[in-house]
Amino acid sequence: MAAFGVLAMVLSVCFVVEGKYIVYNTSAGVVPGKINVHLVPHTHDDVGWLKTIDQYYVGSNNSIQVACVQNVLDSLIPALLADKNRKFIYVEQAFFQRWWRQQSDEMKETVKMLVSLGQLEFINGGMCMHDEAAAHYIDMIDQTTLGHWYIKRDFNVTPRIGWQIDPFGHSAVQAYLLGAEVGFDALYFARIDYQDRAKRSAEKKLEVIWQGSKSRGSSSQIFTGAFYAGNYEPPTDFYYEVNDDSPIVQDDIELFDYNVQERVDAFVAAAYFQANVTRSNHIMWTMGTDFKYQYANTWFRNMDKLIHYVNQDGRVNALYSSPSIYTDVKHALDESWPPKLDDYFPYADRIDGYWTGYFTSRPTSKGFIRELSGYYLAARQLEFFRGRNKSGPTTDSLADALAVVQHHDAVTGTAKQHVADDYAKRLSMGYEESKDVVAASLGCLTQSPLSSECKSLVTNFNQCPLLNISYCPATEVDLSVGKKIAVLVYNPLGWKRTSVVRIPVINENLSVSDSSGKLILSQLLPIVNASLSMRKFYASAYTGESPSSVAKYWLAFTAVVPPLGFSTYVISSGQSSVSTKFVPNSFDTGDIEIGQGNLKLIYSGKDGKLMKYINGRNSVNVSLEQSYSYYVGSTDELQASGAYIFRPNGTYTIQSKEKIPLTVFRGPLYDEVHQTFSSWVYQTTRVYKEKEHAEVEFTVGPIPIVDGNGKEIVTQLKTMIGNNKTFYTDSNGRDFLERIRNYRADWDLQVNQPIAGNYYPINLGIYIKDRSTEMSVLVDRSVGGSSIIDGEVEIMLHRRLLQDDGRGVDEALNETVCALDTCTGLTVQGKYYLRFDPLGEGSKWRRSFGQEIYSPFLLAFSEQDDKWTNFPTPTFSAMDPSYSLPDNVAIITLQELQDGAVLLRLAHLYEVEEDKDLSSLATVELKRVFPHRKINKIKEMSLSANQERAEMERKRLSWKVEGSDTEHHSDSRGAPIDHVKLVVELAPMEVRTFILDFNSDIVQHSTR
Repeated sequence: MAAFGVLAMVLSVCFVVEGKYIVYNTSAGVVPGKINVHLVPHTHDDVGWLKTIDQYYVGSNNSIQVACVQNVLDSLIPALLADKNRKFIYVEQAFFQRWWRQQSDEMKETVKMLVSLGQLEFINGGMCMHDEAAAHYIDMIDQTTLGHWYIKRDFNVTPRIGWQIDPFGHSAVQAYLLGAEVGFDALYFARIDYQDRAKRSAEKKLEVIWQGSKSRGSSSQIFTGAFYAGNYEPPTDFYYEVNDDSPIVQDDIELFDYNVQERVDAFVAAAYFQANVTRSNHIMWTMGTDFKYQYANTWFRNMDKLIHYVNQDGRVNALYSSPSIYTDVKHALDESWPPKLDDYFPYADRIDGYWTGYFTSRPTSKGFIRELSGYYLAARQLEFFRGRNKSGPTTDSLADALAVVQHHDAVTGTAKQHVADDYAKRLSMGYEESKDVVAASLGCLTQSPLSSECKSLVTNFNQCPLLNISYCPATEVDLSVGKKIAVLVYNPLGWKRTSVVRIPVINENLSVSDSSGKLILSQLLPIVNASLSMRKFYASAYTGESPSSVAKYWLAFTAVVPPLGFSTYVISSGQSSVSTKFVPNSFDTGDIEIGQGNLKLIYSGKDGKLMKYINGRNSVNVSLEQSYSYYVGSTDELQASGAYIFRPNGTYTIQSKEKIPLTVFRGPLYDEVHQTFSSWVYQTTRVYKEKEHAEVEFTVGPIPIVDGNGKEIVTQLKTMIGNNKTFYTDSNGRDFLERIRNYRADWDLQVNQPIAGNYYPINLGIYIKDRSTEMSVLVDRSVGGSSIIDGEVEIMLHRRLLQDDGRGVDEALNETVCALDTCTGLTVQGKYYLRFDPLGEGSKWRRSFGQEIYSPFLLAFSEQDDKWTNFPTPTFSAMDPSYSLPDNVAIITLQELQDGAVLLRLAHLYEVEEDKDLSSLATVELKRVFPHRKINKIKEMSLSANQERAEMERKRLSWKVEGSDTEHHSDSRGAPIDHVKLVVELAPMEVRTFILDFNSDIVQHSTR
């Protein structure tokens, strides 16, 4: 291959073309023995970034960016019709569906013809090109399913290829779950670390077989190609948009600037260069980039000429192609390909350019997305229990909004501020409609568990999306005049659940009763001033008006709720709640012990700092310190810290005084510790009597910038655990991957950013361990984190920066909020959860409680008068009263589709060898999951439910792997479902998807 550059000059052919009509020969196919250049025409259309999704579609706000997706699709169709050999791939269904709805029946038939002929191909096929670091795997599945459903409905095709060309690093879950398990034959992308790319290019290992899960093994491996240049654009000087400055192919000899020979030589040279880093004689040119083909003819005209003249030249072969064609020819070579394990994080595009800041950027947006993701899961369940209302409201608008915000410039926090606002608006609108679905469903189910008997709603249920800031008008009712508040607690998990519920109230003397009328233990805590000021400001910002009431207390009680069901409780006036004991804020020499149960936290009486974590049940007794720090964001003109990039320039501890002010509240359900680290960092730590983890609620902000420095806020947990540079982070909430500080398995890492270069995305949690102990930290949203020093875990909570980082958004990450005639920097409130376990025992908590974080109790409230006693159906479970799901299985989708069928997904929560008991085959008895409905038909589907699984497995390509003695190992999977017994088996990390057809007759429901 090294001689290709010389050959290019020796074997060139001279072209002279007269100025007349030319029929260009674009019919070339693959030519054996030659370098085949697969020209793949494409556009990359961000569903929001510099402009909003709708501005991008219609082409408005062009002062920011000249981009109009409507123009792309309008001009594409006639360009394809002009030559049957032309091809094009399209990805983002959020845009395509907007365009499709506006087309005439005649145009729709034309497009269907182009799809059937293979000229137009849908690649990837989701609503967006989702991110792979900050997105949760359930959201990734949902948005892909929605896009695939549209494509199947309108064109009866199933996408074959993954096309994640722009996300900033690539996850193991993307490879095995959102790649192989949706039926993709290959996955292509652009961005991998610059050091990794250099080594792979030199060794011709840009194309690999990626085995992303040790649990799923080779059955879920996928052919994967990283683009050689690190981008998804054409080679230099082969851009053909109207306003691009690349030289066009000018082949009219009668006009100036004739350049056919020059363009052919440049084409051949670029092809040889790429062939030198690519295995085999097939290379792919990605002919397009962001929002290109707004005038498609300029691209196709020049590609027609290139194919025609390059093939006349004969040194290489050029052809119109697609990723599917390219994949098929690679597979036909019957070669073995290098293996790839783990993932492609973190990503750096140059020295000091680590894209690890976006793991945390816009933390409140990330929190809002995660909260609504869990809410959407529960809302779909309740919509199914009642029956989907075809005339509305439905959960569809929330589905659309959540799908769009999985985009790699949305959930990442890397869009402009006005675009982030647009995402939040869409989510809020989707929530409002889904809230009505939930209220109607609960109103029906509390009257009768039989949806057919729900004629009109008697009870109006209210919900409180601002409970996190102690704002809930539905519970802030004066109960001293005889009113009552009914609290409905819904559990979307498949097992019985017991947790403490906290709601704001204005009365002091209150009692809580369960549905049988029995008084239950409750606890009253004061709402501290720090919370009240935040409540007033942010409730005003959210609602547009100041709160009309002032909540004084948190009322807490323990709710016990059946699987896929609800329990109800009544709050009324009466001396029953136990007031919390207040421990004065004073420092002495004695230690302060927190916790009424097995777990104890020990704080220093001298300085208020955390000292120890003790679990009396399992004899864990470890030293533990916790602190807050900030990194100053670099403003270096060569590389600043920004929305994408994390580049710290110094570390400073956040502590306003030598002693941390500490306030303790003790009660029968839990103890609470309040600490003020600074005027803008406040923390509440809760230790529940019946739990063995600590809940840490942090309030960070507004981050001060009066010193002219942007800041990136982290919390550090320091222990004596000897983890030897090793820590573990999750992949999109699924598999945990081993991370080793300053090390990469695939190349010898040259360390230039010892902090940013060791940050990884966290969606579920991070843990460290040594020979005796594990420390696990679980999070409530996507964050970045690491173990920078042995024995420590560090999580980034908030970022406020004053410089753009030069990656395209052209805006500093400086979020502000305006309310009550005041504008100030954004404050973020969130939680993380901490637990220590003996070695090998931590996974049970990480997996089970991780599900509770993702799917919290859904609370609904109804105000009642003093004569009210109870609902006709005060408790409910959709499942058999004597059954619950195994501890290692979760229902991640239960949804009634538009045609009345029901989509069910079951996920095994454990990896192989993760837990001695639960990393085993699990079984789910569907007859007991749905005891009140008869399953008439059941079909197992691909992950995105667009084809039957058997068909998907039959079609999928099998690849050879270097060093493997077989083409395809038989990895552990659950057995095919028995259509009589209706028992589903799941192997570790397996996700199984089914379409259920229920008989119209509903089996009589018995209440408990």
